[in-house]
Amino acid sequence: MPRLRQHRAGLLLGIALLCLPLAMPASPQDDEAQARASLAELQARIKAVTGQLDQARSQLSSEQKQLREAERRLGELQTAIGNNRDAIRSTEAELASLARRSSELEAARDSQQVRIGTELRAAWQMGQQGTVKVLLNQESPHTVARAMAYYRYFFEARNELVVAYRATLAELSAIAARSQTAALELEAQQAQLQSQQEALLASRAQREQAIGALAANIRSKDDELQQLERDREELEQLLESIKQAIVEIELPTDYKPFASRKGSMSWPIEARRSNGFGASRGVGGMRWQGINLIAEEGTPVRAIHHGRVVFADWLRGSGLLLILDHGDGYMSLYAHNQSLLKEVGEWVAPGTPVSTVGSSGGLERSALYFEIRKDGKPLDPVAWCR
Repeated sequence: MPRLRQHRAGLLLGIALLCLPLAMPASPQDDEAQARASLAELQARIKAVTGQLDQARSQLSSEQKQLREAERRLGELQTAIGNNRDAIRSTEAELASLARRSSELEAARDSQQVRIGTELRAAWQMGQQGTVKVLLNQESPHTVARAMAYYRYFFEARNELVVAYRATLAELSAIAARSQTAALELEAQQAQLQSQQEALLASRAQREQAIGALAANIRSKDDELQQLERDREELEQLLESIKQAIVEIELPTDYKPFASRKGSMSWPIEARRSNGFGASRGVGGMRWQGINLIAEEGTPVRAIHHGRVVFADWLRGSGLLLILDHGDGYMSLYAHNQSLLKEVGEWVAPGTPVSTVGSSGGLERSALYFEIRKDGKPLDPVAWCR
């Protein structure tokens, strides 16, 4: 244990040396290139934090490492499957739209063919009589002028009809080609989805195996207490490292302070709470520092307030974890996710989906573990959310 603390003290020192003040764009007038550079710098710093944490995780048991990799893979697959399903729905909608347009064009083509047939018969009849003969048989100049205007209108209308018919045929041909391409795309997307789902089943089996091995490794309440203490210590370590790495975020001018929204923010999900803040965890003197929200796997988790993603990765005891920095020392934490929808550095608005409910971190059932902190100190979410 002293060796682990010594390693983590070195981790904090290393992170502190990396940390220089960082400012994100505070107004639309800021230069876009500067904004991109600031975002890249933030991501690099958080990556450095994650890299140092990975070194600290060398203390993880082989069972914990197996669980971490299985749940990371599960989260990536869930996100990829969600994106692929969106693409399939989009392709199917496009095919349906193309089919409707094709039906409209086929009806137009049939109507144009009938009209062209009528025009051709009329032209044949005029040819039988002879245009010059018809004009010479007219008795007055006014009648001749009317006849000439009629012939001119007839030929112009016929030409327009032919042009429109050709355009219809060309669009039908283009739609047929695009429909064929879209059908092939849909087939490939569906094959990819099937492959992803098979990989998902394999990763779930790997996760179950890792959970079983980990449970077998925890043989007593003392082991469980030590595990929970290590998990909490690593979370505290992470929060302190992030705090040093990001310094203080510069917020938009129209931003409403987090503290001003106390008691009026929405919960990240609508769900039953399985514990109270500060309640005993049933092991030693450990108490809950947040709220467990019981929900179905895949339920969208939404940001409670404006903020910036400062962590999105797997953490021992928390599984796939996402942390938002809301400024003024406030942070919100969303743990045990199935998948993470946002990346480090992204800004989110209240109600924006940031993850999906899962059971990563070794939970037996799906739930979201939710915390609010001020300068690293846990706060009761019930006092902040309604």
